[in-house]
Amino acid sequence: MDAEWPQETVVDEQVLSGALAEQVSGCFWLEGLGPLRLYGQATHGSLLLAHGAGAGHRSAFMQQFSSALAQQGLQVITFDFGYMQQMQATGKRRPPPAIARTVAELARWYACLAPLTPLPLWLGGKSMGGRAASMLASEQSCPGLLIAGYPFHPPKAPDKLRLAHWPDVSAPALILQGERDPFGGREEVAQYALPTNLRLAWLSDGDHDFKPRRASGLNQTILIDEAAAHGASFVRAQTCSKASAKRAFKS
Repeated sequence: MDAEWPQETVVDEQVLSGALAEQVSGCFWLEGLGPLRLYGQATHGSLLLAHGAGAGHRSAFMQQFSSALAQQGLQVITFDFGYMQQMQATGKRRPPPAIARTVAELARWYACLAPLTPLPLWLGGKSMGGRAASMLASEQSCPGLLIAGYPFHPPKAPDKLRLAHWPDVSAPALILQGERDPFGGREEVAQYALPTNLRLAWLSDGDHDFKPRRASGLNQTILIDEAAAHGASFVRAQTCSKASAKRAFKS
């Protein structure tokens, strides 16, 4: 997808603030942090969407999912973590740093962008990015979480669960998960004790990237669009619920 990637415009926070307020779409390079892309308008909400471990925000999945969310009324902001920026610059693959460092970097992006978005900024991500988002949400407040393909455990290591921080997450959260995800499929996740503020939406026959088997009669685009519809509906419902609560309190 890189061949179709728009030109990145170097901006500071003030210029980026204007772009977010005007709700324009495009690619930017934020001084001090790195590349980011804006999708859509914040009709129902704004979302900071972090990428997974193996592919950055230029990946086909990140572009398709972000575009689908934007079509559902969300303003989506994607970006590259530092290690992914180095991969883009050198052309050499490298593993992500320890998850604590990834969470700290996500916190810097969130602290910079949250004051600039037209609506309260949700945290979210794909796989590792979703794990980092949930860990950040366990450390500080945010309006909500939207995660695509949560890595409940490493593949073929179901005993190494990544759930210890979830009791400290108070924000409403939705995980969009393929039924056949090797990081946590439907049958095994049903056995976990998950917090009541966490909901799951299952994508029929989908794997970690929401790809179904051919025999299912579905395809990845259908499941990505379905995931986006679920996600946008969840954000919209939470936004409306909070608005109603504020009106009731004032009355």
